[in-house]
Amino acid sequence: MDTTKDEFNIPNVIMDPRTRTQYSKGKFLGKGGFARCYELIDTTTGQTFAGKVVPKSMLVKPHQKEKMQQEVTIHQSLNHKHIVQFFSYFEDENNVYIILELCRRRSLMELHRRRKTVTEPETRYFVKQIVEACIYLHEKRIIHRDLKLGNLFLNDQMEIKIGDFGLATRVESESDRKRTLCGTPNYIAPEVINKKGHSYEVDVWSLGCILYTLLLGKPPFETSSLKDTYSKI
Repeated sequence: MDTTKDEFNIPNVIMDPRTRTQYSKGKFLGKGGFARCYELIDTTTGQTFAGKVVPKSMLVKPHQKEKMQQEVTIHQSLNHKHIVQFFSYFEDENNVYIILELCRRRSLMELHRRRKTVTEPETRYFVKQIVEACIYLHEKRIIHRDLKLGNLFLNDQMEIKIGDFGLATRVESESDRKRTLCGTPNYIAPEVINKKGHSYEVDVWSLGCILYTLLLGKPPFETSSLKDTYSKI
């Protein structure tokens, strides 16, 4: 196993300097963007968490730091049974650590890869939970902006937990329209692509794409090229 680049200089024992809580690094869970995720075990209680680790070397530019801080600020303000629970946030000399609820059943993406399609009752079960979480987010003036199978995690009871708030944003007023091109191509809404301004409805669009993908086994606008996918959307 490569212990240089992939390890991100992550020590085997990590300490939250504020609470003095120590975590031992467990197995690697996955990666995305600048982050790596590991199981982190509280050495006192034995409780296992998901630890999102971002190297400070990736957070050099002001907008990168700002984006990271926004993700933390939004996620730690949330408390809903279908949203990944945020526990703490701290840093050491090399990395920033976000301590999150561990979802051992991975995500709907893995379920989709194994099964290709899921039944209508199963889809209803999952989509109802996603809708409940979206209603909660939108009532708190938050748009997730990256709802997709890979960000819909599953706990031991196979309950949905929305995670990854890296692209989430807060709506300041009803007339506030966001213009950042962001999201995942197969789930991205037309108003995001054309940059004419978007709001809560982009999450609803993504939800429709998720529903379609679960039932039919592939995203509704998937093609072999980004340009063609955007054209179909």
